[in-house]
Amino acid sequence: MYDVIIVGGGASGLACALTLVSSRGRGWSWAEDKKYLIFDKNESDLHKAYLKNVPGLQPMRGTELLQVIRKQIEEWGGVEFLQEKVVEIRRDGEAYRVITEEGKEYVGRYVVLAGGFKEFSIKGIDFEVLENPKSPKPGRVMIKHENYEVMPNLFVVGTLAGISSHFTSCAGSGVEVAVEILSRMAGKRIVIHDVPED
Repeated sequence: MYDVIIVGGGASGLACALTLVSSRGRGWSWAEDKKYLIFDKNESDLHKAYLKNVPGLQPMRGTELLQVIRKQIEEWGGVEFLQEKVVEIRRDGEAYRVITEEGKEYVGRYVVLAGGFKEFSIKGIDFEVLENPKSPKPGRVMIKHENYEVMPNLFVVGTLAGISSHFTSCAGSGVEVAVEILSRMAGKRIVIHDVPED
């Protein structure tokens, strides 16, 4: 059983994961043993990007930025990465069963959909798929949600949530959902800030 399963390893999925794992090592007993899983097929549109207008970031290729974020996540520990395609999600009591193309099943208390807006073909739950109103290209999709929540403890982030396709917009939505999930785990509102030790 995973605490959170994230489907998609682009800007929003990785930002969500980084925020989740950064709750470790802060003296919060409820955060220490959490297990996270990311399905990442290395298909993020960031692989084609060159980022010159991200606040505070020197210009770099999107592929390089994805590697930097992934390394940050791995330094915290507690996250497993799998290169499998998710084809179905089913409700399983208070959790969700995530099924891959290979027929493997993974169970998570929370699920975050971060798979981009080119298509959405995951079966099992009656997702309401709409045209994405913020896409500059036709045929892009989003999943209907309320404050990023599609149904209890199942969230959507990034362009699949109807967010603008800019890196900072997508990453911000992933952080927002991670903070909501952590707050539910803690049983109170939390925000994660880091300050210098000196």
